[in-house]
Amino acid sequence: MLAGLCRTQFGLIKGSTCHVLKMSTVEKPIENAIRAGLTKELAPVHLEVVNESYMHNVPKGSETHFKVLVVSPQFEGLPLIKRHRLVNEIVKSQLAGDFVHALSIVAKTPQQWDEAYKLEPSPNCKGGFGK
Repeated sequence: MLAGLCRTQFGLIKGSTCHVLKMSTVEKPIENAIRAGLTKELAPVHLEVVNESYMHNVPKGSETHFKVLVVSPQFEGLPLIKRHRLVNEIVKSQLAGDFVHALSIVAKTPQQWDEAYKLEPSPNCKGGFGK
């Protein structure tokens, strides 16, 4: 942030925080960037990217909170922490400057994957500051 301005894919916005990103209902630039990066780098056999921003105190259409389920053979032999670090690094490089406030990751190998598994919704946001 520079003197109260924040750069987003929509230009500079004025404000005290940089994590408010808006989009039209048709576009999903951050979600699409996450999906593209993980697809390119991990060649997943299954991938879900869920935008949970609507559950938080952010403007309608924001892309700040995500949950990712990725199943990839590239996770073979990697402990869970390294799988998460790999996903985080891919997402970080894909977004290059866009602000994702929260990213929940489920990273499995094809042998660990059960097609009946369903991503559980995250708990409701308490509104920040422990409310």
